[in-house]
Amino acid sequence: MAWDSSRPVPWRRLIREWLIYVGIMAAVFLIFMRDNSLIGIMAGLLVSGPLYLAFGAVLAKFGYTRKTMKQLRTEAPVRGATSKAAADPLAPRPKPAPTKRTSGSGTRPKRR
Repeated sequence: MAWDSSRPVPWRRLIREWLIYVGIMAAVFLIFMRDNSLIGIMAGLLVSGPLYLAFGAVLAKFGYTRKTMKQLRTEAPVRGATSKAAADPLAPRPKPAPTKRTSGSGTRPKRR
């Protein structure tokens, strides 16, 4: 898609996702990196915020929108119903298309 400056940017969603990421990563770093200095790590996490927001805003202006969790939950039963029918082991399988190795190509010598 092309750039469209009139497309809205979901700022609240971007900020919320980044805050969740920072919270999880800060907890992980605090747990596993107790012995090291955390100043550089926390500075890196804080610098990632503007980068994430800028990248997300550019993608939104190009038309990229991810589905929300609510949308994914509502379409999950629909996908599950079709995949169960396709994976049914008792359903008859269609015959495969003939190939050279299954004598379906007609190049077999005729019987005398």
